Amino acid sequence: MIGTVPPTDRPGSPADLLRRGLLALAGLGMAGTTVELVFLRHWSSLTAAIVWVGIVALAIGLAVLAREPSRRAVRLVRLMAAIGFTISILGVWFHVQENLTAGPLDRAYAATWDTMSALDQWWTATTGGVGPAPTLAPGALAEISLALLLATIGWTSRAAVR
Repeated sequence: MIGTVPPTDRPGSPADLLRRGLLALAGLGMAGTTVELVFLRHWSSLTAAIVWVGIVALAIGLAVLAREPSRRAVRLVRLMAAIGFTISILGVWFHVQENLTAGPLDRAYAATWDTMSALDQWWTATTGGVGPAPTLAPGALAEISLALLLATIGWTSRAAVR
């Protein structure tokens, strides 16, 4: 029926509850990630501060999507999610690079690091076997970005019927 919200998008419907759940997960993820970054004082350099751009972009996206957005607002949220995801991938890359640099200095690998294959070095640096930078930590931004992106599904159709 033109001018009404489809039954699957009405408040309390399974789709609406799922959307709210995704927004709650995104919000909890942002809160936890922000607290962790503050505890780690993750702003000591320009590359360390890049994550804050992602946090702000995702917070904007969450705030816009928490109320009933227009099509234009949904596009903005998707852009913010893309920015957050891109920063997440960059974060993983930077963390792996930092761990690779620390490899020859690590007590357990100092004697063997140079004899390891490049694949073994990458694997050890990526899986947390060496170095101070946790490579999964920046992945939190990817998870938050995905939750926001999934929460936008169906919003454009809602805006069209209103």
